[in-house]
Amino acid sequence: MQQYPKIPKLSAINQDVVELLYSNVFNGLLITLLSVSAITFGFDSGEAQQTKQNIWLVILVFTLIRAMDAAYWHSKLKNTRYSPEAPFYRFFVGSIFTAILWAVFGISFFDSMTTLEFASTMIIMSAMAGGAATVLAPNMVLVLTYATIMLIPMSLRAIYDYRDEYNMLGFLGILFWISMCGAASRANLFIRRAIEIKHKNDELVELMVKEQNEVTRINKQLLDTNHQLDLANNSLEKEVLRRTKEIHRLSNRDPLTGLMNRTAFMQHFEWMIEQACQGNKRLAILFIDLDGFKQINDSFGHQAGDAVLASVAEQLKQYCESDCAGRWGGDEFVLVLPYADEETALAIGQAARGSITSLQHIADNDVTIGATIGIAIYPKHSKDAATLVQLADLTMYYNKRTKPGVVGVFSESIYDQLNEELRLRDGLRHAIDRHEFHVVYQPIIDAKTQKIWAVEALARWQFNEEWISPGVFIPLAEKSGMIQDIGSWVLNRACIDTAQWPDDSLAVSVNVSVLQLLNENFIRQVDQAIGSSGLAPHRLHLEVTESIFADDMAILTDRITALKARHINIAIDDFGTGFSSLSLLQALDFDLLKIDRTFVQQITDGNDTIVRATLLMAKEFGCRTVAEGIETPQQAAILKAMGVDCLQGYLFAKPLEKNALLKWYTDQH
Repeated sequence: MQQYPKIPKLSAINQDVVELLYSNVFNGLLITLLSVSAITFGFDSGEAQQTKQNIWLVILVFTLIRAMDAAYWHSKLKNTRYSPEAPFYRFFVGSIFTAILWAVFGISFFDSMTTLEFASTMIIMSAMAGGAATVLAPNMVLVLTYATIMLIPMSLRAIYDYRDEYNMLGFLGILFWISMCGAASRANLFIRRAIEIKHKNDELVELMVKEQNEVTRINKQLLDTNHQLDLANNSLEKEVLRRTKEIHRLSNRDPLTGLMNRTAFMQHFEWMIEQACQGNKRLAILFIDLDGFKQINDSFGHQAGDAVLASVAEQLKQYCESDCAGRWGGDEFVLVLPYADEETALAIGQAARGSITSLQHIADNDVTIGATIGIAIYPKHSKDAATLVQLADLTMYYNKRTKPGVVGVFSESIYDQLNEELRLRDGLRHAIDRHEFHVVYQPIIDAKTQKIWAVEALARWQFNEEWISPGVFIPLAEKSGMIQDIGSWVLNRACIDTAQWPDDSLAVSVNVSVLQLLNENFIRQVDQAIGSSGLAPHRLHLEVTESIFADDMAILTDRITALKARHINIAIDDFGTGFSSLSLLQALDFDLLKIDRTFVQQITDGNDTIVRATLLMAKEFGCRTVAEGIETPQQAAILKAMGVDCLQGYLFAKPLEKNALLKWYTDQH
């Protein structure tokens, strides 16, 4: 049976436990309120809806009471010495009562729930129990009780239900509860160990101070009784020793945070690897980069930024042994964890990240700070200190770019992905000069006449005899800033090819990214493309996705207004997949709505509500509609009968090179 470490100074430890519990309470309360609101108002329970709303109101009131208690703790008790029992029991009772309310909520409306509502409720309650395995882990009784109340009643009720799918969800709930108990036990042990280390360090500091005082007293007695020469010699030796220590401190310590600087850390890290090698032990290196630090510097100044760095350093000291933390440079820190495997390193990394995130008020400023952490393990990933730091840094960089604010362990796949991205990024820089880009055109068919009405221009990239998917190189071009040149090239190529088309009524549709629209030179680039190609402006359609209007709305609206003034048509692509409001659509002067292929593929199953709503809006706004992704005659017939103006998809033609498109056009006519 696993033994928990003995923990001294119980009252002080409990205060640390209370601080850990209250540090994330507001996020938990907000998630609770949003989750129960989603279940309450997202699903109609018929006659039981009023009762559901009454229970929701009880949960709301109780959540507000807990929020007031948390606010009281943060404003009155945090950063002070206090008796932790009362706050702990308030938090304990509040958490357990919240879990009971959830259990009552789920059991009370179980019979009236649809399968989707029950599954959603189970997922939300499981997610909250899973979050509790970490957030409530400082107290084992609390986290086990909370998870049990959240999961067991609903799971047992589902197991004894007559429906197979409910039985399955019930068994999954029981399995998830078992998993959460194990995870909570491990997290509790890690947190207890971290607290023990912190308090042991405090005791060592106190002991060191007492010993220093004793040494000072004895030295003073000796100095008083020694001869003048001995006194002078002792003074000289002390001065030499003091200066030696000061020189050592200045050369090995970061003056702002007091942590080891990069040079000292690497020397100590290499020594630790030697010790680990002799003892056949593991250790982990954590590379930590702060999220949001630049905004703090820009908003509050470097003095506030320095205060944040010092506060972060103090937080990090709690999660490692003495001289195992260092400041790598700027807003980057490193921690080395002796004897740690991946699981331990991830747990401590999560705790450290949570501690950094909890810093909200520093130097009289309200700040928002986070951290992204990369981890490398000795000897699994490397036996060389510099390589381990590099791999942890590489992992942090990958996570920072793909999913900031997470803690991740190095893997070969990360290394391969970054290498592949670097290869493609380098290729993109020269793709236009090397004539590797091609433009293909997919016909858009008039539903009534069955003749070609327009074509959509699509970029294709052949790199080292390999066709790279647009889903890969377009996001990469946007992140690297090369989308401006690529988008301008595609626009010019499409205008030139369309201007040379034998039928001067054919229009061309070109996709435009939000980065292009935000570029102050975009309108001038469009004017140059139209002017140099001789294409009539009304034959150019620019496609934008509705999600772009979540960016700088004022600039984007001005750009679209300028394009409309030139008689260029504006199409909203992938309509229905974004979050545009009707008032926003009404304010924009667009000409075309393109119905996303997702809704077209569902239409044969009778799921035509969104398509019909889109057609109704298009009619009200006075614009045409195009349905994308049509693959079967049945889809085409249904959409035509519903009143869609134009059709596009593999049923009619795949994207074609210019000459192949001309042959297809000739064959069709």
